[in-house]
Amino acid sequence: MEIYHNPRCGKSREALKLLTEKGIEPDIKQYLKEIPTHAELEDVIKKLGISPEELIRKNEKVFKELYKGKKLSDSQWIEAMIAEPKLIERPILINGDKAVVGRPPEKVLEII
Repeated sequence: MEIYHNPRCGKSREALKLLTEKGIEPDIKQYLKEIPTHAELEDVIKKLGISPEELIRKNEKVFKELYKGKKLSDSQWIEAMIAEPKLIERPILINGDKAVVGRPPEKVLEII
């Protein structure tokens, strides 16, 4: 299992705590430091079963300044997340061929 984690995010910390309380120690990917590649994001989005735009944090300042109201292709949204990884919704737990966004944090328990 792997978790896309931001240690500064309360929801992300909560999700990780829930997992460790269940005895699960996922591989932690601090995606703000280890920015995912285009292929990695495509894979995660496919496992989530959503569109790239649905993985965008629309309340982020950078979204409002650069992307709000724009119509981008799936590939362009992925490139936006690579350029500005703060845009990636978090936390994301990946377990095999499944993934879930931990909003609320308890959602991560759905795929363990």
